[in-house]
Amino acid sequence: MLQSYFKLAEHGTTVRTEVLAGFTTFLTMAYITFVNPAILSETGMDFGAVFVATCVAAAIGTLVMGLYANYPIALAPGMGLNAYFTYGVVLGMGYEWQVALGAVFLSGVLFLILSLLPVREWIINAIPRSLKMAISAGIGLFLAIIAMKESGIVVDSEATLITLGDLTAWPAILALFGFFVMVALDVHRIPGSVIIGILLVTAIGVSLGISEFKGFIDLPPNPAPTFLQLDIGGALQIGLVSIVFTFLLVDLFDTAGTLVGVAHRGGLLDENGRLPRLRQALLSDSSASVAGSLLGTSTTTCYIESAAGIQQGGRTGLTAVVVAALFLLCLFISPLANTIPSYATAPALLYVACIMARGIAELDWSDVTEATPAVITAIAMPFTYSIADGIGIGFISYAVIKLLSGRPAQCPIAVYLIAILFAIKFAFL
Repeated sequence: MLQSYFKLAEHGTTVRTEVLAGFTTFLTMAYITFVNPAILSETGMDFGAVFVATCVAAAIGTLVMGLYANYPIALAPGMGLNAYFTYGVVLGMGYEWQVALGAVFLSGVLFLILSLLPVREWIINAIPRSLKMAISAGIGLFLAIIAMKESGIVVDSEATLITLGDLTAWPAILALFGFFVMVALDVHRIPGSVIIGILLVTAIGVSLGISEFKGFIDLPPNPAPTFLQLDIGGALQIGLVSIVFTFLLVDLFDTAGTLVGVAHRGGLLDENGRLPRLRQALLSDSSASVAGSLLGTSTTTCYIESAAGIQQGGRTGLTAVVVAALFLLCLFISPLANTIPSYATAPALLYVACIMARGIAELDWSDVTEATPAVITAIAMPFTYSIADGIGIGFISYAVIKLLSGRPAQCPIAVYLIAILFAIKFAFL
């Protein structure tokens, strides 16, 4: 049955290989079960309920990807998008987390509609590659400053806005140690380098008495505090249009980039360099975002860590099905998730930030009209502490620079439209 449904022989793989690939992918991204609740709980959301929502949303999205699209790609609440949800929308703009969940739901529905229409390809192709790379890098820099702030490596300063924190304090020491361990393990290609670093730092913190061990295994927490608690009506306010648009834009580009990049590494692209069953893959991603918002978590999206499983030999949706099952098993380790402190998850954020920031290296530095707005986009996100504002500043910069440089035709119509919308937002909303 597995052979015929997933077409294992056609893809040159076996059940054993797919299972091993699923375990590998899961180990590389299991950190999200700890990190996502830690980030979203800062909004006032119940930690246990978010933990359940994270595991179930990841399981649903990954299962749909495996069974419907037949790709070895796993999904979970996205890093960067969860930070924007917490630090940008709720803590930054002052909206209730229920309203933010409503915005995630609306963006997921829009993504679902776009996935059914040819317009999705027009949008993806219309945005310049330099801005796509800049958005990814900017989110990475945004995660970096959050990580250093959470661990006390940087602190606020009246004179310089931010400054170096106390590096002799245990949270800062352990966070830096965890980061170095993650990088070293990754260099040696050890699967699960991030989660190993998180658990090691947590164990050291507990042994030193600066963190409390709350257990390992228990029944899943009550999901009621966040289940179906989204406020769709509140998210329909005119002021939240840019927020919904940001969730949609980041998810759209992140998903497209991840799908193509991972598929390319696994030799899953066709002879024209296109991804077969793209529509099914996008529908899997968008439906996962809708489901996640109903459960009580930020946008669910494809994970680049799926490449680890593909490198292990995973080629079909059976790999994803194994990952989904492991996420469901995670529901029973909520006490362990509650034990992990912020200084243990901070190095994971910093490590992911370093990976995402490499998009800057892929810019065309010989063309200042491409490189300059891209750099502005990337640095505006951490400096404004907002992914949305960074994207807006970047699009406006790109359009204005192209116009004043006498190259208006090089700027796609879609970019002009998005730039105008953001300009109106900055001026009046």
